[in-house]
This record gives sequence, C-alpha cells and structure tokens, in this order.
Amino acid sequence: QELLVESGGGLVQAGGSLRLSCATSLNIFSFNSMAWYRQAPGKERELVASHGRLGDINYADSVRGRFTISRDNAKNTVYLQMNSLKPEDTAVYHCNALRGGQTYWGQGTQVTVSS
Repeated sequence: QELLVESGGGLVQAGGSLRLSCATSLNIFSFNSMAWYRQAPGKERELVASHGRLGDINYADSVRGRFTISRDNAKNTVYLQMNSLKPEDTAVYHCNALRGGQTYWGQGTQVTVSS
C-alpha cells in the first residue's frame, strides 16, 4: 500500500487551474511536514511548497502568489491549488512527507501546461 497517493494532474492551457491532492494512509499529524516538489524533463527536482505541522508555509519564488498549499486534517490530505498556470510549470509533481527522520515520496502526477 502506497503511503502517499497523488491525484489531480492533467493537461491544461496556460492561464488555467488545477488542484493536486495527496492522500496519506496515516494520521497527517504524524508528519513533521508535507510538501510538493516537481521535476521537469532534464531538470533537478525542486521544492514547490511546504506545509509544516505547526502551520508554517513556504513557497518557491516562481509559484508564490499563484499556488496555494493547504491541508484537510480530517481527510489526511494535502492539496496544491495551482492558478495562472504557465508552460514552465509543466513537470511531474511529487508529494513529500517527513516523519521521524524518514522521507517519503508519492509516485508523482504529471502536469502539462500548453501555450
């Protein structure tokens, strides 16, 4: 059973929106933080947004003001709302979680933004 399961990726035109979801089979409060990373072809994986257990939130400069990370504790799910999407946002988006010194990754979901 996957610990982190992403969904919500797809193909969208520039300027459009998508919402990614990352559901965990564990209590979301057991994680020190949850985050979204992305990896475009030929590029290194980069942090997009993170949400700490105490509510601290951080964004990459490239997405600040366009993307919003949030969590639903009752559903043990973290979301990434992506607005005003650009072709350069095209990548595989991965959910990440830190717990007890361990790092966990989801399988990834493809986001493709056409110009």
